[in-house]
Order: sequence, then C-alpha cells, then structure tokens
Amino acid sequence: MDNSIMGLGALTSDYWKSNTQTKELEKSLSSDMSGKTKEELMEVCKDFESYFVEQMFKSMKKMVPESEDSNNDYINMFGDMLVQKYAESATEQQGLGIAQKLYEQMKRNYGLQ
Repeated sequence: MDNSIMGLGALTSDYWKSNTQTKELEKSLSSDMSGKTKEELMEVCKDFESYFVEQMFKSMKKMVPESEDSNNDYINMFGDMLVQKYAESATEQQGLGIAQKLYEQMKRNYGLQ
C-alpha cells in the first residue's frame, strides 16, 4: 500500500482521537468525581491543564506573523499535532501548576484524603 495513503489515515485517526479526547475530558469534568481514586482525579486534572495549555499555545501561534514556511504542507498538516504534544509535554513536567491546584480543590470538595 502507498505510504502517503497510510500517512493520511494516521492523520485522520489523530484528528478524531483529538476530538474524542476533548469529548472525554468534557464528560469527565461534568461527571460526579466522588467515586474516583486520587490517581484518576489527578489524571483528569492533568488532562484539563494539557487542554488549557494547548489552547493557549494555539492562540499564541495565531499571533505570530505568517512566513514562507507557514505555507508548507507538512506544517499545515501536522502543526496542531505538534502543539498538542508540546502541551502534553509541558503538563507532564509540572506545567503551570493548574492541575495540582485543581486536584487539591477537587480533593477537598469530594472529601478525599
């Protein structure tokens, strides 16, 4: 099979995976978290921070004037995925601390010790 077709399939898969992750995050945040373990609660908080940082990076990217490189097909295709990976990486390395603060607040609200 042609590699370019396989690459397109992977790109489409990543796009749907991203939308699915957003919907799962919305579902997690709107559900009752009182039955969750501390680890599950922290994971949801990290997912939220990652999503927040990703949106912030995308907004920052829009502020940068376009150059000749911005017409590059690869940048257009994979730029959002790169921003998403940067956001995930930033969150895993302590990020902005939003996940930790949110976790502490949610833990108090749900009476988890």
